[in-house]
Amino acid sequence: MNAERAEVVALQALGWLAGQDEIWPVFLGATGAAAEDVRDRAGDPAFLASVLEFLTSNDQWVMSFCDEAGLKYEDPLRARYGLPGAERVEWT
Repeated sequence: MNAERAEVVALQALGWLAGQDEIWPVFLGATGAAAEDVRDRAGDPAFLASVLEFLTSNDQWVMSFCDEAGLKYEDPLRARYGLPGAERVEWT
């Protein structure tokens, strides 16, 4: 997935997370972001990568997000690999 499409998926995920009353505070705590700063940081690919890192840490969140957004379940992880800081692990 190219970086532009990955950023779109991450922004969709960020919007979905912001609408989840139980998950949103956990996301803010995990990323160290303040709710007031999220809008400013939404253009930062590294921050968007952290959004996808957080989302993909829970299969149920991924499924709920993808069902709502009309995406394939593998799209958030594919998007994560399209943003800076992700390295594919090669198990040998």
